[in-house]
Amino acid sequence: MSRLEAIGKHVREHRRGMFVDLVFAMAWVTVVTIVFDLLKAPQWAYYLAMLGGVVAYYGFFWSLEAAKNEP
Repeated sequence: MSRLEAIGKHVREHRRGMFVDLVFAMAWVTVVTIVFDLLKAPQWAYYLAMLGGVVAYYGFFWSLEAAKNEP
């Protein structure tokens, strides 16, 4: 199997998850950028908020999975 075929297979198997990840990342970056542009906050706070997106991502999907598994 060539590398291109392997990438194609991976994308077909994980299409929905990759799309959700992309939408979450785009929404997070957009919101943080707009808020920090409006507030004129320091650059380090902007980067900290961007890093907070990683925590928000895992927290959101963990809570979503926990809600699905709740009886």
